[in-house]
Amino acid sequence: CTNIEFGRGVCGTAASEKRTLLVKDVHEFPGHIACDAASNSEIVVPLVLDGRVIGVLDLDCEVTEGFDEIDQAGLEVVAKYLVQACDWRGVV
Repeated sequence: CTNIEFGRGVCGTAASEKRTLLVKDVHEFPGHIACDAASNSEIVVPLVLDGRVIGVLDLDCEVTEGFDEIDQAGLEVVAKYLVQACDWRGVV
């Protein structure tokens, strides 16, 4: 786990834009931050509480085009459940 500035890499961009980023080929994403050399695709879903990004759900895949819109829809639901189900006191 590392701190990434808003607007940097896939995670920082998803956080700053408050929207899910589905990156079919990370090598084509400008400014991609390679945390795992085996990663070829990535999906990042911002965790938003009361309009504020408190984190991201970040998944990498070794396969190019490893995620699709169906994955995105499901992970966005998971992210909403995480935000609702967790006690974020002390974090926000």
